[in-house]
Amino acid sequence: MGEIAYTNGITNGVGNDKSHSPPNGYRKSCWYEEEIEENLRWCFALNSILHTGASQYQDIALLDTKPFGKALVLDGKLQSAETDEFIYHECLVHPALLHHPLPKNVFIMGGGEGSTARELLRHKTIDKVVMCDIDEEVVEFCKSYLVVNKEAFHDSRLEVVINDARAELEGKEEKYDVIIGDLADPIEGGPCYKLYTKDFYELSLKPKLKKGGIFVTQAGPAGIFSHTEVFSCIYNTLRQVFKYVVPYSAHIPSYADIWGWVMASDSPLDLSAEELDMRMKLRINEENRYLDGKTFLSSSTLSKAVRNSLNNETHVYTEGAARFIYGHGKNA
Repeated sequence: MGEIAYTNGITNGVGNDKSHSPPNGYRKSCWYEEEIEENLRWCFALNSILHTGASQYQDIALLDTKPFGKALVLDGKLQSAETDEFIYHECLVHPALLHHPLPKNVFIMGGGEGSTARELLRHKTIDKVVMCDIDEEVVEFCKSYLVVNKEAFHDSRLEVVINDARAELEGKEEKYDVIIGDLADPIEGGPCYKLYTKDFYELSLKPKLKKGGIFVTQAGPAGIFSHTEVFSCIYNTLRQVFKYVVPYSAHIPSYADIWGWVMASDSPLDLSAEELDMRMKLRINEENRYLDGKTFLSSSTLSKAVRNSLNNETHVYTEGAARFIYGHGKNA
């Protein structure tokens, strides 16, 4: 999926074709190209390729991009970029923690780059964060190369566990105030799609939430056309398991799309913008760059077309009836 291409400034295909010298006025550049769907590709210029590698589970790359700074790429899918990852991580973390009356311990499924832990550890009420990622090489890679999260990785409140999230949740007695799904997208052959299923949510995850606990997960593309890939069925699946379910979305420039999250609980999730702002002021160290109360209420007010689609969604995510975003994992 993700490819590095050398072009002469004209869209002329992938590869370094030395048989044609670039015309005057054009500069040969190195580009990262990601195939978003069959007839659509997204690419941007690179300053350099900082590191590439592979683990048992996925291919790994760290690119220095011209428009978005350092970018982490797993299995050919951009995971986060330096200039706008704060939008994704603030949206993933803060709504759930702010809706909880007093969050003290949190379990992260995935989150190996450390940015989710970083945002969690800004909350003054937090005593413990367990970050459980299956891929030790990704975690070590991010510790070494993502300087922005260095402080989080060294925070005494963070416990890093290398394990499958299902096995870790089922194997321990501990329960949590908040569980966060910061998993890679469900792609065919990827390591994570089984952690988006109804059985997992119902039998493994929900029993590990304390009374009043909240679950939130990233839920893939949520654009006017792309939301039917996985966003709508993840929402519908969580509606089968939890009493209150809130979908919301935001534009992530480096993803070239609107992105979605779904928050779920058996307790109401209905704070006003003013209440959210007050809790942010009291609980969070330093101000958010993106999210405040009005922004969250705006993010959870989806367009008419997407609302109708989610309300009419009937598909329930199971291992036998999984949906995937476009692309494929290392083991496909």
